Amino acid sequence: MIDLTVTHPIGDRIREVLPPLPAALANGALAVASLALLVTVMAILLVWLERKVCARFQARLGPTRVGPFGLLQPIADALKLLMKENLRPTATDMVAYYLAPLLPITGSFLVLTVIPFDHNLQVANPGAGVVFVIAASGLGILGTLIGGWGSNNKYALLGSMRSGAQLFSYELSMVLCMLLVVMAAGSASLREIVLSQQGTVLDWWIFKLPGAGFAAFLLFLISSTAELNRGPLDLSEAEQELTGGFHTEYAGMSFSMFFLAEFVNMFAAAALGSTFFLGGFLAPQIGVHAVDAVLSFVPGVIWFGLKSGFLIFLYMWFRWTFPRLRIDHLLALEWKFLLPVSMGNLLLGATLVTFGLLLP
Repeated sequence: MIDLTVTHPIGDRIREVLPPLPAALANGALAVASLALLVTVMAILLVWLERKVCARFQARLGPTRVGPFGLLQPIADALKLLMKENLRPTATDMVAYYLAPLLPITGSFLVLTVIPFDHNLQVANPGAGVVFVIAASGLGILGTLIGGWGSNNKYALLGSMRSGAQLFSYELSMVLCMLLVVMAAGSASLREIVLSQQGTVLDWWIFKLPGAGFAAFLLFLISSTAELNRGPLDLSEAEQELTGGFHTEYAGMSFSMFFLAEFVNMFAAAALGSTFFLGGFLAPQIGVHAVDAVLSFVPGVIWFGLKSGFLIFLYMWFRWTFPRLRIDHLLALEWKFLLPVSMGNLLLGATLVTFGLLLP
């Protein structure tokens, strides 16, 4: 059984040793440093994994030369970007130009602060955690729009407008999918949403809401793929029509911030999918005591990592399998299909909750 009485063991120990103000500062610095380390390591790992998965789908080996199994290739890429000259066109809006790359990665960082990696491994647990996630993720859209505007380039501006339309559109379906789980769990706290799935695998919201849960999970995968600007829904870059899209005028470290945010966003989206639909840090119980005892022995953070890793692999699988959509087809898919289906699925879920038709 999970000991729910201990939520912040390290923070509580610091508060026992230090006065209130230094303890709060120390806890804040520790949380920021831990998340910064997590973001750095996760970005390096996902860049390497993306290349390996892409290579396997294309019957290649991927990185093999820089370090064992090519593990140092992402570090070499980062050094290359650091050494590149950070050019800026003369007629740009300097404040907007340099602010834009910071917003997407800041939004991802803020989302990770409310993700429960384990029952006692969470930076903050606000009661309206889902609302906070929706607000923080909007910084990515804002960064895209500001980047195109601040570049003083008509192709970048057109790319940012198109990207904004795509990201805003698909965020509606993604929010409706999360709202379904909030309604069923009776709480907007991400930790409470995970704990509401205690029991067997059938108590995870993907299964506990008959039909509606699995449909919401599929809708979440599709809409979050578009939100992440990943293939086959990666029309934000638009190489064919608008050169590089909203980040046409960015180079060096400024460009790498957009690149880094894409991979951190992918981890954040997978973490949200795991939290809302797959039980988060809870071990997959099957109702057999001997097996469940062994599964429960594994730390929750490992189960959380495995579930999130599975969703990350699905995102990569989609990218290297399906052809890219045209922009009008992409928006039609959202407004004419996904959004009506998401609203209908929310109504179905409300009916199931109201009449107590959830799986026992």
